Parts: sequence; structure tokens; C-alpha cells
Amino acid sequence: MNKSTANFIDELLSDSGLFPFIKTLKKDFPPFDFSKETILITGAAGTIGSELAKQLIKGKYKQLILLDVAESPLYNLFKDLEFDNTENIIFKLLDITDEASLTHLFQSYKPSLVFHTAAYKHVPLMEENPYKAVVNNILGTKLLADISSEYQVKKFVFISTDKAVNPINIMGMSKRISEKYFNYLNTVSNTYFLITRFGNIMGSNGSVVPLLKKQIESGKALTVTSEDISRYFISKRKACFLILKIAKLEKPEHNTFTFNMGNPIKIKDLAERLILNYNGISESSEIKITELRPGEKLHEEILLNTERLISTEVEDLFMVKSEENDAAKKLDFNKLFSIKPNDSVNSIKLILQSYI
Repeated sequence: MNKSTANFIDELLSDSGLFPFIKTLKKDFPPFDFSKETILITGAAGTIGSELAKQLIKGKYKQLILLDVAESPLYNLFKDLEFDNTENIIFKLLDITDEASLTHLFQSYKPSLVFHTAAYKHVPLMEENPYKAVVNNILGTKLLADISSEYQVKKFVFISTDKAVNPINIMGMSKRISEKYFNYLNTVSNTYFLITRFGNIMGSNGSVVPLLKKQIESGKALTVTSEDISRYFISKRKACFLILKIAKLEKPEHNTFTFNMGNPIKIKDLAERLILNYNGISESSEIKITELRPGEKLHEEILLNTERLISTEVEDLFMVKSEENDAAKKLDFNKLFSIKPNDSVNSIKLILQSYI
């Protein structure tokens, strides 16, 4: 591992908040002015949703609605923010697949800007539970988007993933189908639907870094699924800053964005760096190579073969231009609505593949 890679890993680890002994200089991001907007964040108690909320409350907004289906994480966010200015913050315990409750929320608060971060994201779990991925990640997203369009939301920012590029797993397919639906909606709706596609958030809930950290602290061997497996990483602070920057753009030429995340990092390099930072010597813990998990790629991508990057005026932010005219294609959701909880994994996966 070269020095620049090691320094980059240290910077990301520091920004994760999990390793206070790794010190780097954090860049202060300027506050945002959304004073004319009522903002809705779905999945607000998650890694991205909560960081968006924490950056937003440093600036201006008309009202901030923090929505999540998970009670305890939402309560934890409520406690995290209780000493900040929460006068215009609403905490809503709500499932995005609940049409009646979602409609009532839009009728009551009339959000003008939506950040949709809610999703089931863990690849191995979604491989075993594809029905929930369809209901939540696709049909819940469609419902939220349709209601946003009906109630004249100005901008809707969708948090996608690099796993949506040439997807081989249920989670990635669910995100790619949603991306395609937003491309279509932009041709028929007054709401402007924006897609952000990026890699792993360093230190996010259930991700590789907290798992490796737990293994080190328990004295167990660190498990890595391949010698060569790599991922794109970005800190949650930088990712959320760029997401908010996207929301401030006037209607750009293209609606899909990605970030400068540097070169992919080998997970084995990450594990070795963690061991070194914890113990000072890389030989003090064992790294055990296992095997790729169901649905797991060796390397992720950020672009389809038919896409290319276009620089923007915002540092580290790129537009993704498609050479294909996906936007004009309306999706028929009948096959997705027909999926039942007892359908086999393979039959559901075949249906999803037919949409890709």
C-alpha cells in the first residue's frame, strides 16, 4: 500500500467518527440557504439522512421533516438534535409504502424539496429477501415519487448507488429500476428528479468498517471476502455536502450525478490500515480471506458503457451523461406489483432482470 492510499484511508476513517485517535484536519463546509423550502428527508435516521439533517440545521430552511420507519434510530436522532434549533423540525414515524399516511403528510406539510435516502441496502440480506427489496426500494420509491409529483414538489433528490451500474444483485437492480423510472418522470412531471450515484459511505451502519472494527476489538480475525475485492469510498460529510450542492443547482442539463471518490480501495488494504492504526504493527491481527457473498461483485463501477462524465462548477461533482435515450421509456410496473412474498428468489430476480 502506497503512502497516498494510506493517507486517503486515514482521512476517510477520521471522518467516519468511529476512530477518534485518527486525527485529520476537517474542512468546514459553509451552511446552506434553503429558507424558502419545506424539506422532507426519508430514511432520516440513517447515515446519509441524519448527516443531511445535521448539515441543514446549520443553515436556513422553512421547515424540516425527518421521516423514518425505525422508531429507536429516529428517537436517537431526536435526542442528537435536541440542543440544536429544532423549532421548525418535525419527526415523523412513517413507512414510505403507506400511501394513506404519506399522502396525509404531503397534504399537511406540502414539502417542496425531497431527499429520498430510505432503502434496504445490505446486498446479502436483499439476495435472501427480494420481496422486501421490491416493495420498499422500488414500489415505495415509486409511490413517494408519484405523490411528490402530484403535490408539485420542486426537486426530488434520489440516493442511488454504484451497485446500480450493471447490477448483478437484488439491491443494485432495485436501485437501477428506480433510476430508470426517474428518467421517465422527468419527461412528464413538473417535479425535477435528480439522481446521486456514489460508493460506500465510510463507517455507515452495517458497512465494512464498523464490522472490521468490531472484529479487532473482540480479538477475532478480520474477514475479507477476496484478496482483490475493492470499493469506492467517500466520507458521509463530503457526500452529504455534495448532495445538498446538487439540490441548489438550477435545472442542469443532465439529472444523474456522481462524485470524485478517488481510486477504489482494496478492502484488504483497509483492513491492514485499521490494524496498524489500532495496534501499531500490522502483524498483530490476522486477516482471513473467505469468499464472495451472494450478489457481491469483485469491483464496482460508477458508469455504464453508454455513459460519460461531465465536469460541473462544483468541485468533486460530476454529471453523468447517457448516450441512450432511456428517458422516453415508460416502465410497466404490473409484473412488479404481481410479486408475492412466497415467490422464489430466482423468479423475483428474473422479473427484476427483465427491467434492466
